[in-house]
Amino acid sequence: MIPVLILAAGQSSRMRGTDKLMCDVHGVPLLRRQIDMAEGIGPIYVALPPNNPARIAALDGTTAIPLIVSESSEGMGGTMRGAVAQLPECAAFMIILGDLISLNTNDLRDVLDSMTAHPKNVIWRGASSDGQPGHPIIFDSSLRPAFADLHGDNGGESIVKPLASRTYLHRFNDNRARHDLDTPEDWSAWRAASDRHSP
Repeated sequence: MIPVLILAAGQSSRMRGTDKLMCDVHGVPLLRRQIDMAEGIGPIYVALPPNNPARIAALDGTTAIPLIVSESSEGMGGTMRGAVAQLPECAAFMIILGDLISLNTNDLRDVLDSMTAHPKNVIWRGASSDGQPGHPIIFDSSLRPAFADLHGDNGGESIVKPLASRTYLHRFNDNRARHDLDTPEDWSAWRAASDRHSP
């Protein structure tokens, strides 16, 4: 088992005043849904911004450990820098975006299993059916020092791009490795599709 880091420190800036991580997904906030999804994969850590009691409350009753990341105001790079620095010592760690609504526990297990099946790589990640890289992403611990150099809102691209040849992509049969909901329109479309597929 390896640590699972859920990135939940963003500002939901495109939601026009609504916190997308608190939006209802089948009866629970999206953030709680992501935590529940990661149960059983490994110890769960959630990167959170300072002074957001609603998101912290979403962890109540779970095993997830909150990581308050003051650097989150910089953007994704700052969040990853601050959060990875707080993880315990480990052989590898998994990162998941907090707003990827279509992933499930089996997807996380499949990518975790790819570490064993493809041990010569240093990054293992989910991908769309056509090979577009997405989440979850597992990083070998040898890459951990590189996170200290992340800044701004570019996430970990400076780490993963040079290592494309040492990255294993586990393709899912659709786009769920990349399916996020960033705007109210995205949420409306997702709810409409969910209603159509409800029994």
